Amino acid sequence: MAHDDGYEEDAYDEDGSEERETVGTFDADAFLSGLDKIFAAHEGATKAGPYLEQAAVDAENAGDDAGLLTVLNETIGYYRSQGRHAENQWVIQRALELAARMGLEGSDAWTGTLINAATGMRAAGRHNQAEDLYRMALRSAERTLSPIDRRLAALHNNLSMLYSETDRAHQAEIELREALRILESASVNAGEDIDVASTNTNLALVLLAEDKLEEAERHAATALGIYRAGHLEHEAHYASALAGYAQVRFAAGEYGCAAAWYRRALAVIEECYGTDADSYATTADNLRRAEEEARRAGQPVGDDAADDAAAHDAGTSGDDARAAAMSGGAATSAAPSVTPSTAPSDAPANAPEQSSASDAARQLTGLQLARAFWNEVGRPMVEAKYPEYRGRIAAGLVGHGSECYGFDDARSRDHDFGPRFCLWLTDEDYARIGERLQADYEALPGVRSGSFMGVPAAAATPRAQGAGRRDGVFAIGDFFESITGYRMAPAEDHPYEWMMLDEATLAAATNGEVFADPLGAFSKARQGFKLMPEDVRLALVSRRLGMMAQAGQYNVPRMLERGDGAAAWLAVDEFVRAAASLVFLLNQPVSVGYLPYYKWSFAALRRLSGRLATRLADVCDQLESLMRLASAACYGGAGFGEGGRGAAPAAAQVTGAIERICGEVVAELRREGLTPSGDSFLEWQRPYVEEHIVSQEPCLHSL
Repeated sequence: MAHDDGYEEDAYDEDGSEERETVGTFDADAFLSGLDKIFAAHEGATKAGPYLEQAAVDAENAGDDAGLLTVLNETIGYYRSQGRHAENQWVIQRALELAARMGLEGSDAWTGTLINAATGMRAAGRHNQAEDLYRMALRSAERTLSPIDRRLAALHNNLSMLYSETDRAHQAEIELREALRILESASVNAGEDIDVASTNTNLALVLLAEDKLEEAERHAATALGIYRAGHLEHEAHYASALAGYAQVRFAAGEYGCAAAWYRRALAVIEECYGTDADSYATTADNLRRAEEEARRAGQPVGDDAADDAAAHDAGTSGDDARAAAMSGGAATSAAPSVTPSTAPSDAPANAPEQSSASDAARQLTGLQLARAFWNEVGRPMVEAKYPEYRGRIAAGLVGHGSECYGFDDARSRDHDFGPRFCLWLTDEDYARIGERLQADYEALPGVRSGSFMGVPAAAATPRAQGAGRRDGVFAIGDFFESITGYRMAPAEDHPYEWMMLDEATLAAATNGEVFADPLGAFSKARQGFKLMPEDVRLALVSRRLGMMAQAGQYNVPRMLERGDGAAAWLAVDEFVRAAASLVFLLNQPVSVGYLPYYKWSFAALRRLSGRLATRLADVCDQLESLMRLASAACYGGAGFGEGGRGAAPAAAQVTGAIERICGEVVAELRREGLTPSGDSFLEWQRPYVEEHIVSQEPCLHSL
């Protein structure tokens, strides 16, 4: 445990036990420092329990609720580690009740307590209670933690463990992917980040459970590449990455190779923990099993079996994804996989050739291609030609284009698609090296001519050139100004400027991925546009409620009754747009981003609705059904050869669908404490929502 080392020297004896001369007060910092001393002396098994119990008594006697909550949270973790699950139940309950009584709901302390409680319940095998607590923690974290806070990643990681333990591998995969996304966004250098490596290993093992061998191999290899790139081979967690990769090779039927990797894992465990550790015994058993299977399959089990291990040691590079990852070339999970499928050991001699790098590249998304292009071509150029600026240049792909949203497919490659990335500099750095760096960027093979991984340079459309270019070198302020009109996000006390920025514009300014940002300046500017002021968000929520009421609840049925199908169709469209926007706004843009422009609105809404803990997750399906019904309701299905049949029943279904969606919106507003009213007509909900707007700026309030 690591805590601030701020204890008072005279409050503790040499063994960490507290002197009881300061009755009536409780020093939480001193308590934590004393606990650290106990664990540092490896005396936790005997001294931590009594110490925690006495500290709880002292905090309670002193009337220090905050101090008592600190003690209870530490006790939950300690009892969990000691397997004292029955005793931990009342500690967990007491901590939750105390935090609620203190009014901490909605605070960082409440989030932390929920996470501790959920993890304690999971360790005790109380999975249902643990899942409920984790979900509460996620909802709380969305309000209390930054979207790139590593604690949020740890929360998703913990939830993935629960899903794995309850045989829900796909849900575990979703949680781990989210944890990985957060860590990669938060990391200064994801290619050397041990947390990113560990999460890649965990994800590989979950993917194995889903029989997704090729993808599992990519993530396992990525983890090893990160350890190598960061020179972290002597870290204790490196053993887990080695064993994880061995498990992947075992699953692929490469038993001799798996044995070689298990041996490497054993060596690291022995170095870090000794041979008495449980992990050493487990890994040794896995090694014996791999060796037995290798002999049974007629595979070598000695050094000759370790072709991948040799590639790792030599740091070789090439199209083989395993070799690239081992040499540090695959820095993150988004790096491309060009690993050919593993052929059976008895494959015929005239088997087809394995897939080429260009074949695999055709399966890459634009973001994956961009990240690979940066890692393999861009980063080496920057390091070679601009060594003094390598710690100041940000790289990534953000802005206009379907690939920046992650929605690109084969059809997206007919324009503006190719190897590319953005480089972002401060104004000062851009003035010094911007033009020269741009020239060096354009000279990279694949940017203006040639190709990368078999993908040719983009044939840029006129709108993506000059001032509208979508890649290359930018001053940070210029980049955001080209998208939003602002060099940096408007100030919180300038709500009228925020209200002039439509959501599609904000989506373009905050989408994509940042591959590297050692200075942090670009990420800070980008985050500024994600941090929509709460008053502005609530004002927009109110506006969307008004449009849903006016267009959907009021005008759709009136226009249908008049027989004006065209007007009804447009009213349905306005309702759908407002509802989709509302879903994003209620899920907090800082956490989920903004609704993009119309072309990708439903793609984004489907993706958001597929995430765990999304508010109004089923509204997306209802909106799509509503749009299908609107055809028959507005035009009687005439466009489909049905004449005027079916209009009346469809009209009833349309109005019913609208009311159901509005009812769900009201229920969500009540859950969030934005209204006490159950009135289903959304216009009447607006005053309640606007009561929560602090600013008196007229632009934030309805007339």
